[in-house]
Amino acid sequence: MKLLITGICGFVGSTLVRAIREAHPDWDLVGIDNFCRVGSELNRPLIEKTLGIEFHRGDIRHPSDLETLPKCDFVIDAAANPTVLAGVDGKTSTRQLVEHNLGGTINLLEYCKTHGAGFILLSTSRVYSIAALTQFPVEVVHSADTSSPLGTSIDRYEPADPATFPLGLSLAGATEDLSTAPPASLYGTTKTTSEYLALEYGAMSGFPVWINRCSVMGGAGQFAHPAQGIFGFWIHAFREGRPLKYIGFDGLGHQVRDGFHPRDLLPLLEQQIAEPLDTRKARITNLGGGRDQSASLAELTAWCRARFPESATRIPLPEGPPPVRAFDLPWFVMDNTRAREQWAWEPGTTLADLCEEIARFAEAHPEWLSVTG
Repeated sequence: MKLLITGICGFVGSTLVRAIREAHPDWDLVGIDNFCRVGSELNRPLIEKTLGIEFHRGDIRHPSDLETLPKCDFVIDAAANPTVLAGVDGKTSTRQLVEHNLGGTINLLEYCKTHGAGFILLSTSRVYSIAALTQFPVEVVHSADTSSPLGTSIDRYEPADPATFPLGLSLAGATEDLSTAPPASLYGTTKTTSEYLALEYGAMSGFPVWINRCSVMGGAGQFAHPAQGIFGFWIHAFREGRPLKYIGFDGLGHQVRDGFHPRDLLPLLEQQIAEPLDTRKARITNLGGGRDQSASLAELTAWCRARFPESATRIPLPEGPPPVRAFDLPWFVMDNTRAREQWAWEPGTTLADLCEEIARFAEAHPEWLSVTG
């Protein structure tokens, strides 16, 4: 088996190839990365020297950069501009966002067509419609018992009336049937468009395509910032004593997201790679921590306070209701029912263990946020 992994020096790509190399030392691995993410060059020695992977410095936005890549059996696309604020935060142009997340996918699909390679797209939970995820009421739930997934007291938003849920949403989270109608952010819509193009290319040219819509991923070594990799950013910032504040909604950090570790993707990818082309299995699958591996920012803060009691970080109370940004969601978790029934997949790392892994890495790398921008 020969795999091409795009974005191989990013957090997800580098974490995934370590797991692949350990489980399948006989597989040939090829990687490509353009180092557009600050900090990604730190992983190049790991990729080339430690893991012995054939590495190509290149940009999937440029077709010519793919011409020298060897023929591979499957492409795992882990390259993206992965934040809903991309193109609207003044730091990334909208054209660059589209070129990365859509143009790059088209070039990879042309590569797959030429070489007959299968294609696995690591898509995102943010393909789902913002309107669908904000039309139902939520309420704050407090509980003194330490029954949250992080072992803290419960302090979060929960849906107030499931009868108001849109089609495709339940207390278990978002299913693959939830609307992807815009607006979903430029990031989300470019990924949705990439999904459809991938399925069309596969049907047209006869190569297998799998779409994995991933919720928040995290773990040691992530190049985290507030708009992407929130578990990593929050833990690193708290340990470093940096100022933090809650943004949006009631200003008390009650918004909820789920998360999982990217190494837990491997058991699923192994099955998808081995699945016959004429399978009847659904091509699109939600992957996330699910309701049982979710946390609010307030719960994450309580965990950080217990984990780093010497931290100088204190989060100020809001002076009136803060504004809600266009892409913020109060409660969003992924329903893994299809992944469980179709692939027998569940995240193998608990959210508490994921956060502890980040915390230990933060202690070993005390200036990580400065290193990775």
